[in-house]
Amino acid sequence: MFSKILIANRGEIACRVIRTCRTLGIRTVAVYSDADADAQHVRLADEAFPIGGSRPQDSYLRGEVILDVALKAGAQAIHPGYGFLSENADFADAVEAAGVVFIGPKAASMRKMGSKAGAKQLMQAAGVPVVPGYTGEDQSPDLLQREADAIGYPLMIKAAHGGGGKGMRIVRNAAEFLPNLESCQREARNAFGRDRVLLERYVEHPRHIEMQIFGDAHGEVIHLNERECSAQRRYQKVLEESPSPFLTPELREAMGAAAVMAGRAIDYQNAGTVEFIVGQDGQFYFMEINTRLQVEHPVTEYVTCLDLVEWQLRIAAGEPLPKAQHEIAQRGHAIEVRLYAEDPEAGFLPGSGKLARLRLPAPDAHTRIDGGVIEGDTVTIFYDPMIAKLIVWDDNRPRALARLRDALAQCAIEGPKSNIAFLERLVRHREIVDATIDTGTLDRDLDAFMPKPADPAQARIARAAAAVATLLHEEARTREAAAASGDPSSPWARADGWRLGHAGHRRLVLDDGGEKRTLLAHGSGGDYRIDDDGEAIEALGARLEADGALSLRLNGESRRLRVDIDDAGALPRVALHDGERRWRFVREPAYRPADEAGASVGDRVLAPMPGRIVLIKTNVGESVEAQQEVLVMEAMKMELTLKAPRAGVIAEIRVGVGDFVEADAALVVMGDAA
Repeated sequence: MFSKILIANRGEIACRVIRTCRTLGIRTVAVYSDADADAQHVRLADEAFPIGGSRPQDSYLRGEVILDVALKAGAQAIHPGYGFLSENADFADAVEAAGVVFIGPKAASMRKMGSKAGAKQLMQAAGVPVVPGYTGEDQSPDLLQREADAIGYPLMIKAAHGGGGKGMRIVRNAAEFLPNLESCQREARNAFGRDRVLLERYVEHPRHIEMQIFGDAHGEVIHLNERECSAQRRYQKVLEESPSPFLTPELREAMGAAAVMAGRAIDYQNAGTVEFIVGQDGQFYFMEINTRLQVEHPVTEYVTCLDLVEWQLRIAAGEPLPKAQHEIAQRGHAIEVRLYAEDPEAGFLPGSGKLARLRLPAPDAHTRIDGGVIEGDTVTIFYDPMIAKLIVWDDNRPRALARLRDALAQCAIEGPKSNIAFLERLVRHREIVDATIDTGTLDRDLDAFMPKPADPAQARIARAAAAVATLLHEEARTREAAAASGDPSSPWARADGWRLGHAGHRRLVLDDGGEKRTLLAHGSGGDYRIDDDGEAIEALGARLEADGALSLRLNGESRRLRVDIDDAGALPRVALHDGERRWRFVREPAYRPADEAGASVGDRVLAPMPGRIVLIKTNVGESVEAQQEVLVMEAMKMELTLKAPRAGVIAEIRVGVGDFVEADAALVVMGDAA
């Protein structure tokens, strides 16, 4: 076994690899960009070395620099994690040539899978089922159009090199083909440096099921059963689980055999994932092999009771597979979701910024957190905005879903917006609960997973609970301050809100982001009357529990809610969870001058976030319609199309292709038609 390895990655995967290395007594070497100098993976590693600028191409994609660090540090092997250089065959070759072990498949296997077109042809020859389509090298638009027409619609255009949902489009008729082809090729060229595409029949309402495989240097290949990843948005996985609730034992056996066959066809070693698309009729087709460890590997670890990173290390060190196929267990049910800094209500725009507050459930036998940041860290604009992976396990799927709902309710993130509330709605949705979701469900019916207006009575109860929690918190702080003061018996130090002219009358202004209400509170010590727009709510026996819960009786009904109070910022905030819905209130000053009206942005196209301009689709002086596309920018590994806010004439274009722009920068200025 190795005594020291370098991890050529960052964030949660680097932290994950470090955790296993510690249990095996292996020292770790981290690398970091300028943006990651204070990152958690740097702090957790035994040694860490800078490798360049904040952009991936200036640091984590500089294979020669990373290899040089490994040699200087005396690392015997390099673990590439996933993403960045993990599927770069040239890097794997360079590592091996330098006498360092690459903890992953051989470069030859990567090259066979590096092209989706070549991989498909190879799998077809090996007897693995593949989707009908076109994988030829002739990429002329006219020929691709003819091939598409021959395959029939709907069909999928896919970048031949790359993954992660980049360079993929669904085309439903011939007229849509060429515009989608151009967009797909452009995105593939920006993401992977090559714009070759392949075409294949699009399977309606498919399930996405993948098989975890492992191969060793002694010719053995086995599978560790499946993961289902059908809950997707724009080809990005949102929820992963194992085992799949869709598979029958017979289908599981057939897909496992096909996955092993695929691994043997390319002499596979180490961890890999064979991905299949499965129709509603149970017919399955090869999609691709990801020649690396996958983001969702923890669900496999939970149900098999195995450490897949440990397997990777042992196989890379030349050991045989630790278990035979018949020894692989499948125990209970595991589900994973990813907590992202993104705004689902704004098209899932990735976010960035300091994590002013980060509360996650405590890990235990049923709950696992794989994270790469802690409270106070910054989610940067340069990398994937994932905050953490939340994984739960229980004896069966219904109990695992219940665990997941409870774990999500314990999460609180302040700073950049997050997808937690979206995930909570997702895991309660009928198609998730009934296991009928397919890969297109979220894109077809995203509104069903977006927030609905709150019932007014429910909102009133939530406001009252937030007011009570705020009062209890303030009273506790007042008592603490009084006890520490020189005159603890002063009437001004009383915690009941008493002042000259009124006894216990307190005004609270609470803003939930959609509505601002002024509440009048009377009482103290856990017994209050809350006046909300002329309606009185009686709160009795209120208490903030040691576990962070608020227990009370509201109008005679006993309730228990999760509560999280943060008064460290300029405006105090209270977050509530009633078991089904998340509420967030900001307490504003009770008396303040009227706010000035903000400047209009109706004449400008603004950058929604930091990014790079990749395409300008208009010119100065050109007339445009409202919502006409004018710019395309790339941010956090995705393309964003920016549209005209109204009809008019383009008066100014303040950027050029390739420019890097900051959030809220004015990119285009509109004028009126003559």
